[in-house]
Amino acid sequence: VQLQASGGGSVQPGGSLRLSCSASGSTFSIGVMGWYRQAPGKQRELVATITSAGSTNQIDSVKGRFTISRDNAKSTVYLQMNSLKPEDTAVYICNVRNRWDTMDYWGKGTQVTVSS
Repeated sequence: VQLQASGGGSVQPGGSLRLSCSASGSTFSIGVMGWYRQAPGKQRELVATITSAGSTNQIDSVKGRFTISRDNAKSTVYLQMNSLKPEDTAVYICNVRNRWDTMDYWGKGTQVTVSS
């Protein structure tokens, strides 16, 4: 499975961005899709996940601001980010786990910068 992410950029605090990540290759094997992020000098952290059935999970710091969704027909996962804060600045990395939980696939990451 190959992953291609897009949609990062620079915004002011309070702004919005929408990230997309499209999978190609053995897409029949895709299970949970999600987004991680890594800020400079910090460990990578899980932001949100979504199962193939649409069940979602998010970290507390983004609840009410970020929404994860997916289009199974397009093998694409989205992250709608609203009310962005400077602390959301990070490289956002798409992740896909296969349906047997035996393999993780990672995208290259897209930079999100929130600054005035």
